[in-house]
Amino acid sequence: MNLINENNQLILDTVNLKSLAEKYQTPLFIYSYESLKMSFLDYKKELSNIKHLICYAMKSNSNHSLVKELGGLGSGADTVSGGEIFRALKAGIDPKKIVYAGVAKKEEEIDFALNSGILMFNVESVDELEKINERAILLKKKAGIAIRVNPDVDPKTHPYISTGLAKNKFGISIKRALEVYQYASSLSGIEVLGIHMHIGSQLLDVSPYEEAFNKVYDLYLKLEQLGIAIKYINIGGGLGIVYDSKLDKQPRTSDMLENITEKIKKHDLTLILEPGRSIIGNAGICITKVLYHKESGIKKFVIVDAAMNDVGRPSLYGAYHEILPLEEKGNEDIVADIVGGICESTDYFARDRKINQIAQGEYLVIKSVGAYCASMGSNYNSRLRPAEILIKNKEVILIRERETYEDLILREKI
Repeated sequence: MNLINENNQLILDTVNLKSLAEKYQTPLFIYSYESLKMSFLDYKKELSNIKHLICYAMKSNSNHSLVKELGGLGSGADTVSGGEIFRALKAGIDPKKIVYAGVAKKEEEIDFALNSGILMFNVESVDELEKINERAILLKKKAGIAIRVNPDVDPKTHPYISTGLAKNKFGISIKRALEVYQYASSLSGIEVLGIHMHIGSQLLDVSPYEEAFNKVYDLYLKLEQLGIAIKYINIGGGLGIVYDSKLDKQPRTSDMLENITEKIKKHDLTLILEPGRSIIGNAGICITKVLYHKESGIKKFVIVDAAMNDVGRPSLYGAYHEILPLEEKGNEDIVADIVGGICESTDYFARDRKINQIAQGEYLVIKSVGAYCASMGSNYNSRLRPAEILIKNKEVILIRERETYEDLILREKI
């Protein structure tokens, strides 16, 4: 992200951020198209020598304009609900570039996916496989599927976003996979197309990818011997980004993919990836206004107008986000908690953070909020969801209007 300090004010992609905060009010999400594009094209470059499909993980941020921009760059969509499939299609994503995962697919969602002609379902259980087969036969369709195998690999990430261990709810044990594939191949409404894995999110160490892929690759070779033709291997997403430059090192796409692509190119296979955070995470910031200062005797607090309903990662995971003053005033540093106004003690953005003293009415910038912030937002405490802005080619585009009080009761019976 091209975020620079110019004359003691932060500038993003040549646009003055203070002017946006004043015009669109705060809290305010702002995304950089250049950052998003560069991250996506980095994947395309690393995969240029093999057949591939990049399916952007809609869960990370499903804003229509952002998904449409990624579709324009060639992206497909990794979806986990009927709503995400709907969003992907509305944004112009080719249904044959849509994959559908999730452990709790409802009957009407399965029907919608089948009628939309998506590429494949990533199947998470035998019960689900049988339900998809039943609906496909009823609708006179053939359902393309991959079995999501659980390779029982420790992704070395936060336990709440680990998905590839035997104790996690996701996928089918790799020990049962051959049996399930043989069963799937016998079902008249099913077309077996691929193998799917996804071991977790925010992975900064790429070695678990290789360990998990090796297990999946061995499974592919065994399926080939059984005459079960696999066309796609989907290695999921989860590559991490740097939230704290003092602690973390940015993992390289090339490190994750080098050994994988070498094996893929030996076969007539298409590699599918499902990146989300690594595309959009560092492309987004949130501007928030300082409302009040408070001292409790042992603590200092900086109270801002954003809250955990806008940027929930610190509250959910104890996650770190770098926070900067929008304007450098050269004030002395203080140590304080930076908190929102929701009536929960977990509503915070930073604990005991050293930060330049900032006055009421001035602005802070919370970095790296492109992923799992706006998409996980809510109206808790009847707070209004923020506006969202995209900066593209120096143009400022409003991609989500700020909600109004009337929006809060729009679908309620008054």
